[in-house]
Amino acid sequence: MTIEMGQAAPDFELSGTSGTHVRLSDYRGKRVLLYFYPKDLTASCTTQACDFRDHHGEFAGLNTVILGVSADPLKQHEKFIAKYGLPFELLADEDHKASEAYGVWQQKQMYGRQFMGIVRSTFLIDENGILVREWRKVKVKGHIEEALEYIRQL
Repeated sequence: MTIEMGQAAPDFELSGTSGTHVRLSDYRGKRVLLYFYPKDLTASCTTQACDFRDHHGEFAGLNTVILGVSADPLKQHEKFIAKYGLPFELLADEDHKASEAYGVWQQKQMYGRQFMGIVRSTFLIDENGILVREWRKVKVKGHIEEALEYIRQL
């Protein structure tokens, strides 16, 4: 499945840290900044989450909800939130269905070992559920500011 700009973003239902099942379609009427990241409590993922945390109020002021998705289980997400005071929902995609729908579940390589995992990516979905911007293979430094600036210009 290939997602395309200007088309409906793939809906999903995932367990969230709020204790409920979260569907993308639950957020109609708000923009959603949906970010996929490899693993809780790792250096780059922590930096990214804390950057989103530090700018959370600015995103909220622009009618934008932040949702983080990884393959980690909810218990791990809850530890991540507690340790860093993350004010947004983290979703558990343990079966990789949402990650596959967005094309971010890919073969990766580290230290000469190949494995499947999430490629850090962010998607902006408008108030009607339409994909309006994507950032793939994200480098953490400066990414949150770039996304925020893009949303300000809408």
